[in-house]
Amino acid sequence: MDEWREAVWRAVPEGGEPERFAARRAFLRKRVASGQRVLDLGCGDGAFAAELLAAGCEVTMADVAEEALRRARTRAPDARAVKLVEGAALPFDEDAFDVVWMGEVLEHVADVVGLLAEVRRVLRWRGGLLVTTPWHGRLLVAPDTHFDPRSDHLRFFSARTLRSVLVDAGFADVEIRRSSSGLHAVAV
Repeated sequence: MDEWREAVWRAVPEGGEPERFAARRAFLRKRVASGQRVLDLGCGDGAFAAELLAAGCEVTMADVAEEALRRARTRAPDARAVKLVEGAALPFDEDAFDVVWMGEVLEHVADVVGLLAEVRRVLRWRGGLLVTTPWHGRLLVAPDTHFDPRSDHLRFFSARTLRSVLVDAGFADVEIRRSSSGLHAVAV
């Protein structure tokens, strides 16, 4: 799986803007405060980590792909970067973060509930999980690239299924909003 993840990142042009960046950045920036310890889980090329640093947050970037982390270190050099082992426990202490940001990550994860349980563990009491993921409603009227069998998406979420996995992982207060830029969730 590691080689596949690296190949995906080698195919992504450097310096590009993430999908639906402006809407996702606005969602994130509205929900973090200066001084908070934020884990950018599945940080990709560091675009959001750079935004979090600009907001005055203490940022840890983490990803399973070394190529993603290489790019992230360049884009957000003041953030701590951590290489993750897919399927393993997160290498952070309990209560290590005030906020965990997972922007367009859950759809790429094989063990979603397991990862979310780990996220719950590393969040401080009443800490917040911020999630965005593509939204796939019940009815598709046109072909959607997210359902392309060549894509790297392993999962597809509706508001109901996203809420269900968040609750199953131990999050009690879950708010989900649908928009043209996908599903946006806040979980405590």
